[in-house]
Amino acid sequence: MVKIGNLEIGEFPLLLAPMEDVSDPPFRAVCKENGADLMYTEFISSEGLIRDAAKSVQKLDIFEYERPIGIQIFGNDIESMREAAAIAEAAGPDILDINYGCPVHKVACKGAGAGILLDIDKMVSMTAEIVKAVKIPVTVKTRLGWSHDTIRIVEVAERLQDVGIQAISIHARTRQQMYKGEADWSYLNQVKANPRLHIPVFGNGDIDSPEKALEYKQKYDVDGMMIGRASIGYPWIFNEIKHYLATGEKLAGPDMEDRIRVTKKHLEFSVKWKGEKLGILEMRRHYTNYFRGMPNFKPYRTQMVTVESLAEVMGILDEVGSVYADYQF
Repeated sequence: MVKIGNLEIGEFPLLLAPMEDVSDPPFRAVCKENGADLMYTEFISSEGLIRDAAKSVQKLDIFEYERPIGIQIFGNDIESMREAAAIAEAAGPDILDINYGCPVHKVACKGAGAGILLDIDKMVSMTAEIVKAVKIPVTVKTRLGWSHDTIRIVEVAERLQDVGIQAISIHARTRQQMYKGEADWSYLNQVKANPRLHIPVFGNGDIDSPEKALEYKQKYDVDGMMIGRASIGYPWIFNEIKHYLATGEKLAGPDMEDRIRVTKKHLEFSVKWKGEKLGILEMRRHYTNYFRGMPNFKPYRTQMVTVESLAEVMGILDEVGSVYADYQF
C-alpha cells in the first residue's frame, strides 16, 4: 500500500495531474468517478492567495467526495509561499503540493514553477520552510531539470525528502522541452535506485494508454503514475489502466451514452460552480476532447460553443446522442 504520510492511496495509485484551467472541481468530479485515486487542484498563485484575489481563492474549493485531495501552490518568494501554505491548509486539504514544474514563460522565468530548478538551494530552503509551516503532508511536483545539461533530479529528490516532503511526482521532461519530445523515464529509475530514498515516486509524462502504463510500471519501478493531458475529455483512462494492470485485459471504451452522460455531468457542475455564463464559457474547451474522432461533429461543436444557455447546450447534446447512438468509437 502506497502511503503519503499516514494517508493510504492504493497499491499502485493513479493521480490526476494539476492542470491550469482544467483541474477544477467539475473536471475532478468526473475523474474521481472514473478511478482517480488522488487529485490536485489547479496550481494557485501564492501572491494571489495572500492578496485574497478572487480567482486564486476560488481554486481552494474542495469537496468531501474528492478526498484524498491536494492543493497545489506556486511562487518564487519564500515568505509568501509560507503564508500561502498556511492559507491553503486552512481550506482543509489532505495534502499540500508545491509546483516546481510549470514550464510556461510567465511562471518559470520569474523563478517560480520550473524556474526554481535553476536554484536548487533555494528550492530546498523554500520546501523546508513550507514543511515547517503546515501540519499536513507536503509533496512536490517537478521536472528532471531546467535543461538536459542541468539534470540533478536524484540529488533533488533526496534533498527534498531530507527536509520533509512525503512524496515526489516527476514529469520526465526538462523545462526546456516544455511538452515536446519523448519523456525520459530512465531518470526515474535512477531516483528509485537511490538507497537513501524512501518516499513514493510518481511518474508523469506520456502515459496515454493502459498498455503504456503497464510497460512503464514494469520498466521504471515507480510507485504510481500521474496522468494529465490524456485525461482531458477522457476521464475513463483511470479505470481502464487499473483494469488492464489487474487483468491484462482492455476494458471496452465508453459508448455514446456514457460520453453524453459524463459531458452533461461535467457541464452541470461547471454551471453550478461558476454560474451559467462562465460555466458554459469555460466548458467549451472540453467538447472536442469528449467527442474526438467522431465524423461530421464540427457543426455540433460550433453550435455548442456559440449558444449561451444551459438548456440549449443540453439540447444539442441530446441531439448528438440521438444521431450518433450507434456510433462505435
